[in-house]
Amino acid sequence: MTTARILIIAGSDSGGGAGIQADIKTVTLLGGHAMTAITALTAQNTLGVSAVHPVPAEMVIAQIDAVADDIGVDAVKIGMIGNAAIAERVADRLDRPDLAGVPLVFDPVMIATSGSRLADAATIAAFGRLMRRAAVSTPNLDELGALSGGRALGDEPAVVAAAAGLIAQGSGPILATGGGFATGELTDLLFTAGGDAPERRWTAGWIDTIHDHGTGCTLASAIATGLGQGLALADAITRARAFVRAALLAPPGLGRGHGPMGHRSID
Repeated sequence: MTTARILIIAGSDSGGGAGIQADIKTVTLLGGHAMTAITALTAQNTLGVSAVHPVPAEMVIAQIDAVADDIGVDAVKIGMIGNAAIAERVADRLDRPDLAGVPLVFDPVMIATSGSRLADAATIAAFGRLMRRAAVSTPNLDELGALSGGRALGDEPAVVAAAAGLIAQGSGPILATGGGFATGELTDLLFTAGGDAPERRWTAGWIDTIHDHGTGCTLASAIATGLGQGLALADAITRARAFVRAALLAPPGLGRGHGPMGHRSID
């Protein structure tokens, strides 16, 4: 089996817990080759984000071109996109023949674990095109609520309605993550086209930790790696969830806030 080539389009996290840094660790530990197109530089640590510097759209596309034209791409993961202009340019680039058939996992990053906002209204509005292109999008419940008109998603019927509404508008499959529908448990729900109910659900016990920085980035990158390696979507999600849970259970305990997880092999 050749090594799966995973292109990560996302922002950099100077604290090493999320963003490009978490993505690279995830792809590498799951046996893929990580390549990057950095969309923004952030100054952040476990306590929050203190500065964000978007990378010019031309440079983001240049990074994508450099790796796609030489190394090739088996799957793409998009995280923090930077701004609406970058989102549109990236969507245009993904439509070109060399990447048009490559599976995309889109994590619609809006707010960091610390609570810092990482996307403005214009950027969020531009997410729709990427969601239509994606093999799966992985919003948490706050992100799903924002994407579906700013509604609060307090129970499973509300989550189902929000996801079904987005899919009816043309979105690709949606994995709604982090639903606390039962005490002590978290549930992820997979929605695909043509249905108004979850196609698949994964439920596991709540892990009580503040060292959860980078969970969304890690999950999406792990799914992209699985798709790049030829796994079916449900199998890629199952392995990705196991990878995230193992990381949550073994944090290094760094920082004074939401610390990084302990990325490690699950084999």
